[in-house]
Amino acid sequence: MSGTSDYTPPKVWTWNKANGGQFASINRPISGPTHDKELPVGRHPLQLYSLGTPNGQKVTIMLEELLALGHEGAEYDAWLIRIGDGDQFGSGFVAVNPNSKIPALMDRSGPKPIRVFESGAILTYLAEKFGAFLPTEPSERAECLSWLFWQMGSAPYLGGGFGHFYAYAPTKIEYAIDRFAMEVKRQLDVLDRRLAESEYLAGSQYTIADIAVWPWYGGLVKGWTYGAAEFLQVEDYKNVLRWADTIYSRPAVQRGRMVNRLSGDPSSQLHERHDASDFDTRTQDKLAAAE
Repeated sequence: MSGTSDYTPPKVWTWNKANGGQFASINRPISGPTHDKELPVGRHPLQLYSLGTPNGQKVTIMLEELLALGHEGAEYDAWLIRIGDGDQFGSGFVAVNPNSKIPALMDRSGPKPIRVFESGAILTYLAEKFGAFLPTEPSERAECLSWLFWQMGSAPYLGGGFGHFYAYAPTKIEYAIDRFAMEVKRQLDVLDRRLAESEYLAGSQYTIADIAVWPWYGGLVKGWTYGAAEFLQVEDYKNVLRWADTIYSRPAVQRGRMVNRLSGDPSSQLHERHDASDFDTRTQDKLAAAE
């Protein structure tokens, strides 16, 4: 029976072997830095240290959207953090985010640098700093923040749960895949029902709730994540698909999705972003052609 196992947990767990399949190198049971390494600092007020995963895309999309609105103070340098190489365990990164996860932001626009970590906190911080993508009317603000925090609580079941066991775990475990597939489909149904009655998650306006949810669930129904679109029958979630396409049509979203990206077509990868012109001159296909 696929649900059976010869493994019996010991009385006390010990870390005596790598664990995590493809991502074993980024997992360990302790926090703190493993080596001394200062972070680079560019010329813009905002310094982002990240990777183009769904969590990283939230922040780069937000920054590109702010710039598209004309907020010059949202100019930023996006430095690549290669988590497979352990960059997130360097002393400089740990000083910005003691949790050693991307993304991490330093705001150097004021007299004292401000660190912000966790993607939801960064989105809220930027929305409040620039007065954009977060409603001020109390009921609309509450709806926006509710969906933002829905994403924070739900996405681990999609990523660390379903995505890990379906796509990355060294062995396929039917029980684990079934458990998390059921939960992800429930989440997609939650989104689909909401988007049947509302253009965007928080209402009629595009907000940080959409910016947070789209890289995870938009990417899933677009077929970009885990190769699981057919397995999860994403075509059943027509309102999510409509919403995903609407958001992907935004130029700022397309730009934000490219920043710190290490996979996909070379023309879609901008490993580091230090100026708006980098999208035209420093994508991987352009750099390869210049060599």
